[in-house]
Amino acid sequence: MSFLSGSIKSAVSGTKGFDTTARLDLNLAAKFKADGFEFCVRYLSRLSTANQVKNGDLIRTEADAILDAGLGLMAAQHVRSGRWVPSPELGTVYGKNAANNAIFAGLPPGVNIWLDLESVKLGTPVKDVITYCNNWFAQVAAVGYVPGIYIGFDPIVTGDQLFHSLTCEHYWKSPSKVPDVTVRGYQMLQPEIDMKVHGINIDVDTVQTDHLGGLPLCLAR
Repeated sequence: MSFLSGSIKSAVSGTKGFDTTARLDLNLAAKFKADGFEFCVRYLSRLSTANQVKNGDLIRTEADAILDAGLGLMAAQHVRSGRWVPSPELGTVYGKNAANNAIFAGLPPGVNIWLDLESVKLGTPVKDVITYCNNWFAQVAAVGYVPGIYIGFDPIVTGDQLFHSLTCEHYWKSPSKVPDVTVRGYQMLQPEIDMKVHGINIDVDTVQTDHLGGLPLCLAR
């Protein structure tokens, strides 16, 4: 399958974007662009591409429309609902599905694909959480994507572990009380959540340069 046209660009520090589980068309994406949003994060299934199409996750025609509207594009994978237990095996399976679903949507190598780490069942061995993440990252990176991680509530890892134990250089902070990433810090923040804009629910995201000069990587035209 061929990839969407465009180039990989670092998001600009200070710019505003949004993430949403709602599927966009050109008209809707253009409205967000006119409102001053510069990028969009859309979602990938943990399961098959058939599930991705059925459940309103990112597909190629939508990605094309987002880019045509002048928005940058990245993708994140849905997290499991409720309290859940990450395992090394799940990291491999979900990471492979994230990579396959990103390819299905036409995203080229080099763009950030984000793992959502939150709501981990208390008592889960921290080493299993770390291996889950690193196995996920390895599957995504194996086909050329650049892994990132969203830190939501109860990730049960420390700031030191986020930096020293994870094979990742891109961090996105939720509005929950979460650890600061030692040394590097965060590249994206989520100052507002569950907003209704143009008839869909979105979370607002802002970009900042992390302490090591890192920025999120978007596909853009």
